[in-house]
Amino acid sequence: MSESQYQWSRKSLDELVDFYYSEIRPAMREGDYDPDHGRPSYEWLADHGFSGLSYALQEHHDLTIKEFFVEEVGLGDDIPGDSDHDSVYDWSVRNDETVTAIKTYLSTQRDRGELAESTVKSRRSRLAEYARIYEQLHGAVSLTRTLDDIEERSSENDRCMEVFDVLKTRLSTDQSRLKYLGDVQQFYDYQVRFQGAKYNPLDGANDQFRWEIDTPDNKTVDIEGMRAIYEAAESIEEELLVLALGAWGLRPNEVASLTLDQFVLDDDEDNRIVFEQRKNGPGEVAVLFGVDILKQRIVDLDGPGWDGHLFPSGRSATGHITAQTVTNRFKQLAETAGVTVEGETPTAKMGRRFWYTTYNEAVKQMMEGLEGIAADQGSSSTEIVSQNYLSEGEKRRYRRDSMRDELKDVFAELSNKE
Repeated sequence: MSESQYQWSRKSLDELVDFYYSEIRPAMREGDYDPDHGRPSYEWLADHGFSGLSYALQEHHDLTIKEFFVEEVGLGDDIPGDSDHDSVYDWSVRNDETVTAIKTYLSTQRDRGELAESTVKSRRSRLAEYARIYEQLHGAVSLTRTLDDIEERSSENDRCMEVFDVLKTRLSTDQSRLKYLGDVQQFYDYQVRFQGAKYNPLDGANDQFRWEIDTPDNKTVDIEGMRAIYEAAESIEEELLVLALGAWGLRPNEVASLTLDQFVLDDDEDNRIVFEQRKNGPGEVAVLFGVDILKQRIVDLDGPGWDGHLFPSGRSATGHITAQTVTNRFKQLAETAGVTVEGETPTAKMGRRFWYTTYNEAVKQMMEGLEGIAADQGSSSTEIVSQNYLSEGEKRRYRRDSMRDELKDVFAELSNKE
């Protein structure tokens, strides 16, 4: 089948995941490119007629190739033959000074900014694309060659804006355009602050394009819907999956790969999950509800041969289920419960968003609970009390207590169901 016949832009995200399993994965196996040992590179996809996937993901789903294969499909982040460094990256940029300048900037971001490697790679991809278009328009000259000559500012501004005129047509959403603009502006800011450049040629570019990020329509499951989905669970494993999304706020890929050694169960106040690496770097997630279900799951799994995964899979090289399996199981529970969101079966991501909406409600409830303190202190608002009279530890405890109460209202009465 030719590239044009795939009709990438017409496929939903779920259909693209299905396409991976029906077309891309078999092609990887035929080419001795083991899909269980990592994700395919862009170069491999292009060589095998799948280059349109990258454009469709970026334009219609705001995802990079990596985010798609890791977060949506559930593959590992490694690329066979790849490394975390720039030495094997295919820049397709002819000017060595440009490549060196970008590498130096990214190295600083990686080491001093302590950014996640995934974030650094995304910035590298956007900067390399910018540099390639710049060379196509203006020749294989360095991006930094005129930055020490203030008289070149107007001309260089025009050259840079011409690159974004091209990107404007290639990228269909303002959000994608602003990601490119922000990354390139920061690259030039680095040249001004630390490399002796006299100006940033993209200062004020935002005002010329007037790009804006629309308020996202983040559909979510409501309280009654989540309660019904949890009630539809018929096993401890299914209950834990729903809680991991709705009560802990984990991403589907994080749920799929959960292991026992990530949990710190000290006491009821500070139970948490520790992640060495999340999308935006290392982090911890509070476990405010569901420890009893977690402990029962551990009891059910404990035995010879168990490697610690809470959602194990004997068919997967990773030892655990995939993010797509998490979504499929959540959707099956929703269908059993008859729950829909705007007429559609909710996905695992919608279950995760329930955590955010519930947390926002918990914060509101906390602030309302401070009204009595505000009155006693003669303060004009609860916000003043929160800022001036409560320590960070106290505010944290109040938020967690409020969130725990909200979660109990949804799940507690069902937690001991037969």
